[in-house]
Amino acid sequence: MTHTPPPKKSLGQHWLHDADALGAMCDAAEVGADDTVLEIGPGLGTLTTLLTKRAKAVVAVEFDESLAQALPGRVGADNLTTQQHDILTFDLTTLPRGYKIVANIPYYLTSNLIRVISESLNPPAVAVLLVQKEVAERVAARPGDMSLLSVSAQFYWEVANGREVSAGLFTPPPKVDSQILILKKRSEPLFPGVDIQVFFQIVKAGFSSRRKTLLNSLSAGLRIDKKRAGELLTTAKVETGLRPQSLALPQWYALYQAAQSLKLV
Repeated sequence: MTHTPPPKKSLGQHWLHDADALGAMCDAAEVGADDTVLEIGPGLGTLTTLLTKRAKAVVAVEFDESLAQALPGRVGADNLTTQQHDILTFDLTTLPRGYKIVANIPYYLTSNLIRVISESLNPPAVAVLLVQKEVAERVAARPGDMSLLSVSAQFYWEVANGREVSAGLFTPPPKVDSQILILKKRSEPLFPGVDIQVFFQIVKAGFSSRRKTLLNSLSAGLRIDKKRAGELLTTAKVETGLRPQSLALPQWYALYQAAQSLKLV
């Protein structure tokens, strides 16, 4: 009988054995016989085993050295490649174009992982991530509840939330429920010809003082006086009294265009 190592709290490890939840993740990614799937943090290999039965190839990247070494023996599949690595520094360009990500990831990893795959030269076609329910809701937020995370994710991806997975299905149970987050790569850029660095300079400036109005936060974040900030908002046809969480992505694009026309960036 294979020894089951205890989850490491320091690595945010929570084992999920629920067949329905694991199957729902594979279904959300539409994993098929022609797919290469990247799994992040395979742990004991319960999801890995399912993926190897559905996909052409599975690349499992595990940070925990002992788990990485044990995984091939646990899963016993010829189409599995295991690498012991930190996913945030893993070279995604080594994977075939159009690969998919399916993963139950530690909660602390979510924001950084979304940033890394979004900015990669070889992003996945789809990423299905089991994350903290609150984080899934933040990523998929609508205007009124937007954040830098939701703007960033929705700039690159079509975002949807799948089924919820209760905390009691994990070992050990986390303090909160989880939810399947589905990120589908946009086939065309949301806004063509955007200087991404400048676009997010505007967005970050807008969210620099979340509790303040855009007039104040853009003034502080872009280091311009309030008169110029007001001119920026007027040119973009955005109300000066709005707060950043209220804006939809087209309004951020209008601010980006206005800032360039006014030579503020």
